[in-house]
Amino acid sequence: MAHFARIGQNNVVTEVLVVNNGVIQNASGDEDETLGVAFLFDLTGHPNWVQTSYNGNFRGCYAGIGFSYDPVRDVFIPPQPYPSWVLDTATCQWIAPVAMPTQGAWRWDEPSVSWVSFDPDAPPQ
Repeated sequence: MAHFARIGQNNVVTEVLVVNNGVIQNASGDEDETLGVAFLFDLTGHPNWVQTSYNGNFRGCYAGIGFSYDPVRDVFIPPQPYPSWVLDTATCQWIAPVAMPTQGAWRWDEPSVSWVSFDPDAPPQ
């Protein structure tokens, strides 16, 4: 199955639809993204669709609602998880301003701009 992201205002993904692989195969049997875009335009009336890879094999990562599509880099970028995190322009992934410790279980604490240790086996509070 092929997956396509609907690109809305400001290049934000608003929907992801699945299209049968047969729809995107040309007469030679090769995949052709433009066939999927045309199919989805006919189906929805929306012209701006971009194929995304469920396995993350192309365009950076699998697109989800709220992700951004960067047409210059031709990648999908997940939403910024915290205001202090910055985008690594080489990987198009968000990076914490402090590296996460390698041992133990940690969660990000935005008010202190730091990683906080926690016990993953403790009952929820």
